Amino acid sequence: MPIMRLIAVITPIILLDQTAKYFVMKRMSVGESIPLIDGLLNLTFVLNPGAAFGFLSKTSENFRIPFFFLISAVAIGVVLVIYFKGARENILLQIGLSLVLGGAVGNLIDRIFFKKVVDFIDVYYKQFHWPAFNVADSAITIGVFILIVDMVLAGRKEKMESS
Repeated sequence: MPIMRLIAVITPIILLDQTAKYFVMKRMSVGESIPLIDGLLNLTFVLNPGAAFGFLSKTSENFRIPFFFLISAVAIGVVLVIYFKGARENILLQIGLSLVLGGAVGNLIDRIFFKKVVDFIDVYYKQFHWPAFNVADSAITIGVFILIVDMVLAGRKEKMESS
């Protein structure tokens, strides 16, 4: 049943995301960094007012906050429509969309309560740091990857059927 799969995927993502963020916020100061794997991975508490890679982080709160609420609401709505209208028999599509939805909800919760997103996973090599991210961001990234794989597979299937 598609609704059960949606709930089964988004619930642990949201719980894991929010639990991890809670512990980071309770046990660390903003900017504090704890090495986990020397030379590769730190736990670093960052409050990101923008989107991925700090997109729009320098814009006025009066624009940024409503903008991200609107974008999040639209994205969640679009994902739900596609999920219930277009993913009925496609388990891969259901899982990809569920991961994206779980991540979007996890980050939206942060924006509602803190007006910023809590990031804490800091991957780096020497002086090259990937921007800090969180469990929700990871779920979105994995979900998008699955959606791309699904589109490639659907394209190949369509091409084979038309030959």
